[in-house]
Amino acid sequence: LENLQPEIQQLAKRLRYEVSVRGKQLGWSEKVARFHFTKNMRRIVTELYVRDNCHPFKATLLLWVQIPMWVCVSLALRNCSVGALGSAVQEQFSSGGALWFTDLTAPDSTWILPVSLGLVNLLVVEV
Repeated sequence: LENLQPEIQQLAKRLRYEVSVRGKQLGWSEKVARFHFTKNMRRIVTELYVRDNCHPFKATLLLWVQIPMWVCVSLALRNCSVGALGSAVQEQFSSGGALWFTDLTAPDSTWILPVSLGLVNLLVVEV
């Protein structure tokens, strides 16, 4: 969208000139000329979005999926860690790990999981 802004501004300037010339030829009022400019500008911008495949809604689509997912995962982890689901879950967490992290209730002293989670999250954001 940012890359299209110079092109949109240039097209708007040209369209404004063309509408004013055409308006003087046909005797349009300022209100009619503004209506024609707005209508044609909307059409031109839509064509540019289709041409470059960059509709503004696409930029927010990930946000509408990622925020509810983050809230649900955060609440689930909080409920598991404070024992809201019962002591059986905490017992499973304390003995259900794998590899170097056999106790999921203890902090990771090697920092492998936090760093790898951060790198994966950065990769997701950048991709």
